[in-house]
Amino acid sequence: MDDKETLHGLAAIRKERMEKAIKMKQEGVNPYPHYFECTTTNKKILDSHQKLKPGEKTSDNVSIAGRIMTMRIMGKAGFADLLDASGKIQIYVRKDEIGDKSYSQFCETDIGDFFGVHGTVFRTKTGETSVWASDLVLLSKSIRPLPEKWHGLKDVEARYRMRYLDLLVNSSVRDIFKKRTEFIQRIRNYFISRGFLEVETPMMQTHAGGAMAKPFVTFHNALDMHLYMRIAPELYLKRLLVGGIEKVFELGRSFRNEGISTRHNPEFTMLEVYQAYIDYHKVMDMCEELITEVLGCSDKEVIEYQGKKIELKRPWPRVSLNELIKKYAGVDLEKQELTSAAKQVGIEITEGTPKHKILDHIFDQFAKEHLINPVFVTEWPQEFSPLAKAMDDDPSKAERFELYIGGLELANGYSELNDPEAQRRNMEGQGDVDEDYISALEYGMPPAGGLGIGIDRLVMLACNASSIRDVILFPCLRPRENL
Repeated sequence: MDDKETLHGLAAIRKERMEKAIKMKQEGVNPYPHYFECTTTNKKILDSHQKLKPGEKTSDNVSIAGRIMTMRIMGKAGFADLLDASGKIQIYVRKDEIGDKSYSQFCETDIGDFFGVHGTVFRTKTGETSVWASDLVLLSKSIRPLPEKWHGLKDVEARYRMRYLDLLVNSSVRDIFKKRTEFIQRIRNYFISRGFLEVETPMMQTHAGGAMAKPFVTFHNALDMHLYMRIAPELYLKRLLVGGIEKVFELGRSFRNEGISTRHNPEFTMLEVYQAYIDYHKVMDMCEELITEVLGCSDKEVIEYQGKKIELKRPWPRVSLNELIKKYAGVDLEKQELTSAAKQVGIEITEGTPKHKILDHIFDQFAKEHLINPVFVTEWPQEFSPLAKAMDDDPSKAERFELYIGGLELANGYSELNDPEAQRRNMEGQGDVDEDYISALEYGMPPAGGLGIGIDRLVMLACNASSIRDVILFPCLRPRENL
């Protein structure tokens, strides 16, 4: 069957179901009632009746609701599988139990319809725990037919565009997003148990500060001014250090007006953490402890990501950026200028390409793929780290690290720059000085360490997902007409 035939068939099914809904309304039956009270879930029924014997009935009255996923009508009786958020359970429906009218409506049920079921629990002779229906209530009429299965590249695109169907037919996808919620809760528990305060800072900012990225620009009509969707919450969180909050974190959205790929989404979830009186060495200690705790791993455990074994034994190595580039690209950036190094290794650089982009090209092309086991990449150039402190023994390098696991950049952290004059010079070099932030620093900010973790990539690692779109419920996609 070709695509046109398929579309024609789906249109016919939709028309037939719409006609059923119209007929119900004409007959005084509301196919979309307001309310149904459930007393339990499918999983709770199955868990609490594991000792039932085949053929055994109980007097346990239950009220459940969910979507009909399969049906088997056998004359005056029938079975159906009812799916709720906890899983599926079988219901058994008899004409002489629920009456002619209700049974006729049941026989007219389409896969995907929502029903409320009152009944008692029993186990069939074949050993399946089920609910013997005493009453059925149609709760929502499904007009479009559910997909039977997903396959092929087009279907991958459809999964992201119609995530509601993806969640419905793929239990593994539901599991990913349940795990994502669990991981975020573990992160909160980790920091709250250690005395950190969770806060919320502005998503619309007057300065696009906190990271080197292109922002989304919006306009506030009442104030007659442009604002930027935040690329990071960093500068506001460090204002809180000035205000005397010594341990602070935020979990929230950030926005970067850049490319879309398997590892980048314009809207993403970030964790940022700041603690007074520590430096980037202590931040690295915190980072590896946090990640192993969130993943639920012992420090000797091995996990798998995209077919590669990853050893999480702590402590994780700390290796300088230049050491890795010398090893994998064969150039020494302490002795060679970036542009000439890029040309030497065959990377084409257009005129005007920022230096930090050249460094990213070299590192990404030659070193990143080798960073499978956890490694903190340290000693990044100070000129590309305007918010970090310089190293005392080599001011050309910053007290900064990036964490890589499974070839993914998961975290970035550093000793925070708290010298207002040095911070002003760095911001001037970037072409945008946040005067309010500089003023805050002039009141005095304690020495501190900061950490940023990309939550989406952490979930990718934990769930063995190859694309960031697999761990974001509604990823940003190109319009259909541009495909």
